[in-house]
Amino acid sequence: MDRSSRPRSRRTAPLVAVAAAAALTLAGCSSSSGGKKAEEEAANASAGKANTPRMTVALVTHQAPGDTFWDTVRKGAEAAAAKDNIKLVYSADPNAGNQANYVQNAIDQKVDGIAVTLAKPDAMKGVIGKAEHAGIPVVGLNSGLSDWKKLGLLEFFGQDESVAGEAFGKKLNTTGAKKIVCVIQEQGNVGLTQRCDGVKKTFTGTTETLYVNGTDMPSVKSTITAKLKQDKDVDTVVTLGAPFALTAVQSLGDAGSKAKVATFDLNKELVKAVQSGTIEFAVDQQPYLQGYLAVDSLWLYKNNGNYSGGGEEPVLTGPAFVDKSNVDKVAEFAAKGTR
Repeated sequence: MDRSSRPRSRRTAPLVAVAAAAALTLAGCSSSSGGKKAEEEAANASAGKANTPRMTVALVTHQAPGDTFWDTVRKGAEAAAAKDNIKLVYSADPNAGNQANYVQNAIDQKVDGIAVTLAKPDAMKGVIGKAEHAGIPVVGLNSGLSDWKKLGLLEFFGQDESVAGEAFGKKLNTTGAKKIVCVIQEQGNVGLTQRCDGVKKTFTGTTETLYVNGTDMPSVKSTITAKLKQDKDVDTVVTLGAPFALTAVQSLGDAGSKAKVATFDLNKELVKAVQSGTIEFAVDQQPYLQGYLAVDSLWLYKNNGNYSGGGEEPVLTGPAFVDKSNVDKVAEFAAKGTR
């Protein structure tokens, strides 16, 4: 099903819950068969797995080498692909030009759908237009909430980074923080900039921005260390990803600083750090859910013409705070690599 079958007015399109996937993917038990027979048929069925024709979906992200956040996104995408009889082709590069090339490769391979992040939307505009011209539906996830509609994407799954930043700033106001440094690991990434801008908007203390090279963790560590040594008034380091938060903790030790660390995003090690009190709190945008919904949505669109939010509104997966009060509930899922 190509985009030409999509209603011209997206505002009049029905809003269809993503949860419908569960009903649509069941392997066809007859509702007229009751009792023992129905139980036997259900036992023999491939429960929860689609029997629809095989699809190929490309997932293209701006993952940097070593950034474990994206492992969780990929796990969610793989879970949806396994359920929906989808061949998932994953590729990633923090360089927007290379990311665009991966999208072009997917177009050339005539995939059935593309899920893409828009960390640098201007660099992706042209190739997304080519995908849509080729009749390939494109959905967005994680980065690009401000741009997905302008670029003509079908749906978007992620958090509003500005809203998340503002909530983060308000949370800092309750911790006694007075001066923070917000660490951006990828210059030009609109989502990261929106996070720090949101924090600055609501935090009542002083906010400074510190740029680091997120692809070089020793450099990240030394840059944060130098900042803490130079400015003893910094009482909280705000990072925008779990690996950078854990590295910032090391910087505190090297600098002899008593500052605290709070962060956006989770991974298994970060959850343990919140439990131990090494990290004060984290914002969870549920990356597993982003990957899962993005891939599953393309199956729903091809097989039932559904698109969440009617093409007008995103599906928000965050923000939610994880701190001492609730971290133990999250820990069991984080241990599996799904939170």
